[in-house]
Amino acid sequence: MSELRVEALTHTYSAGTPFEKTAIENISLTIPSGQFVGLLGHTGSGKSTFIQHLNALLKPTGGTVYVDGEDINKDKKSRRAVKNKVGLVFQYPEYQLFEETVFADIAFGPRNMGLEKAEIEQRVREAAHFVGVEEELMERSPLELSGGQKRRVAIAGVIAMRPGILILDEPTAGLDPAGCRQIMDNICTYRRESGATVIIVSHNMDDAARLTERLIVFDHGHIAMDGSPEEIFSKPEKLVEIGLAVPQATRLAMALREKGVALEGAVFTHGQLMAALKGVGVC
Repeated sequence: MSELRVEALTHTYSAGTPFEKTAIENISLTIPSGQFVGLLGHTGSGKSTFIQHLNALLKPTGGTVYVDGEDINKDKKSRRAVKNKVGLVFQYPEYQLFEETVFADIAFGPRNMGLEKAEIEQRVREAAHFVGVEEELMERSPLELSGGQKRRVAIAGVIAMRPGILILDEPTAGLDPAGCRQIMDNICTYRRESGATVIIVSHNMDDAARLTERLIVFDHGHIAMDGSPEEIFSKPEKLVEIGLAVPQATRLAMALREKGVALEGAVFTHGQLMAALKGVGVC
């Protein structure tokens, strides 16, 4: 497990040119070890720029990123070392699969860490188990797999490095509902069994409401909201104002309240909606 701390993080693209643009500005936060965090925000809000700083893919224009108390940009050695502590899965990671077999693709990261053959094999099997990659797929080409299978293989390749912090950018993008739920369940299993910190960038408000402990909402390069799902979704009007959707259950609750139904409490899951409706005698 690893703790993440960010102090006054700022990033400006093309600084000093006519194309200068500040993507994130003065971001400070701490994510404790083992926390499950959702990052929300409209396109261009700064989410992707932010997460690319967390394993030194981008170097800050200003501010500092600490993992386990160490400045990850202190020197070249620190920038290399953080890659093994913070695993980043990009959106549509299946397009980054390139090895001849599924096994070799999952093993790529551990092999580059210089691990022994037996340790590499153990990590590959473990990671494949976490994400639901069946044994019979191991010797097949990744190019032969379905979209959902490719996504799981790509995630397994990062998990095989056993990062203390796992970051996923829209891990369910483009998948059907069954594939979405399976991927999210796999991620939850990994977090539960490994104790890793998990950070997910998502536009799926229902997943955010159902799975995470904390939500951080970005808006125009700043943090607009930060709290538990209950705290965030108790202010649906603010989310709508920012340009975000709200969970389906919250939308229904808002519509019912506009019709005069006095539902109590925050409603952001279907279970809460049913309970609130029972509370006013509707069902």
